[in-house]
Amino acid sequence: MSLEIERKYLPNENFDESLFSEKKSICQGFICADEQKAVRVRIKNEQGYLTVKGPSDESGLSRFEFETPIPLESAEEMLKLCLRPLIEKTRYIYVYKDQTFEIDVFHGENKGLVIIELELEDKNSKVDLPPFIGMEVTGDPKYYNAYLAKKPYLSW
Repeated sequence: MSLEIERKYLPNENFDESLFSEKKSICQGFICADEQKAVRVRIKNEQGYLTVKGPSDESGLSRFEFETPIPLESAEEMLKLCLRPLIEKTRYIYVYKDQTFEIDVFHGENKGLVIIELELEDKNSKVDLPPFIGMEVTGDPKYYNAYLAKKPYLSW
């Protein structure tokens, strides 16, 4: 099991989705999702993944994560067991000052939401933000995908 350390942000008025080209289509669902754990099934392009996440630490920056690839057919079958709605999004990759930002543009019942994530090696890593980054939402559970599967953005 590894430790996931990430910061989450919302975009500001300078955000323009057309600036990004490298993208992946993601569909994911949660078999189990509460404050202590989440079991996620994901299809990213044509590859399936099974992920187990533990609770966030008090800062909201890190939590234990285990992820393993699974066959696409298995992921498709497991998605049938997941909470509804499924999470549908396009993920763009943006490299800025040697940092890789993952920009998730949501669709379906979470349409209109954009979350920008930055995975870190260490909680104290220096972060340089691109000009389209707005408010930080690290540690706010309502921006977790598991929360969005229960309370989609369009219902806020």
